[in-house]
Amino acid sequence: MARITLLAENTCVASAIAGFMDAMSIASLWWQFMKNDGGGPLFETEIVTIDGQPVTTTGGIILSPSKSIYEVKKTDLILLPAFLPPFDLKSDRIQTICEWVRENHSRGKDIACTCTGTFLLAETGLLDGKTATTNWQFADMFKRQFPKVNLSIDKILTEDSGLYCTGAATAFMTLCLHLIEKYGSKALASRCARALLVDTDRYSQSPYIIYDFWKNHSDEQILKVQQWMEKNYETRFSIDAVAESAGISPRHFKRRFKNATGESPLAYLQRLRIENAKRFLERTLESVNEITWKVGYEDINSFRRLFIKHTGLSPKNYRNKFSNAVRDEVVQ
Repeated sequence: MARITLLAENTCVASAIAGFMDAMSIASLWWQFMKNDGGGPLFETEIVTIDGQPVTTTGGIILSPSKSIYEVKKTDLILLPAFLPPFDLKSDRIQTICEWVRENHSRGKDIACTCTGTFLLAETGLLDGKTATTNWQFADMFKRQFPKVNLSIDKILTEDSGLYCTGAATAFMTLCLHLIEKYGSKALASRCARALLVDTDRYSQSPYIIYDFWKNHSDEQILKVQQWMEKNYETRFSIDAVAESAGISPRHFKRRFKNATGESPLAYLQRLRIENAKRFLERTLESVNEITWKVGYEDINSFRRLFIKHTGLSPKNYRNKFSNAVRDEVVQ
């Protein structure tokens, strides 16, 4: 039997805690049914808080723990909750949690977190030099706060040295299935995925990411270039020509552009074109060939490879997954 301790704290997100406990309970029921040997449950879960007192989550739900963190005697894994911004990671309560987490990990206990709970786990210092993920919407914030962590934002689930991280809120189900397979079996995880209607082929956040092109910088010349590129992304032009039109040497331009935006001019242009291609795929019924031309590419095969690189899906599969236009056509 695997013992899992779920930490609850004021203003945390309740959904992953409740959903995780439900998923583990369902897994235990299926485990007993499949084994048919009269054995006990596969998982034992408990909610704890710092002082053993109830806490109020961000949605106003009151969670009542079974004990305080100091009363936890046996556990195999500790699950840290997610929080909505702003993240107050320097409070006395959070620092108390960090100390408790570090102590348990030093004794060989696995630590997991859901969504923005990665911020809390990173605050412990345990993720320094390790691979992690978090909700893609907070990737830039996370990188600025924790530059020593190897953030792999395209991943839905990461595991490194007994430290588990997941992407956005519902990604906790991916963690559940991983743990069900680890402590139970592959067959049990497959059965639970079907029972819970959870896709087992979700490995990447890339298809869901909407890129926010960074403009909050003080380089006015580069900002004007960004604005020009956004209006003219579909035309064929060279980066060197853009640099010359801005009155900057190509080498110096590329360095200034990356310092201001965090990306090279070419990578920035590619993202612009892919984001607009995604928009056309979602909202129109134009062919992939037509969209390829509309976003500035001539070779459909090159465009397709670039699209897959950025989204993890082919243009056709992306349209099938996200297109409102296709759904509206079917309804009509």
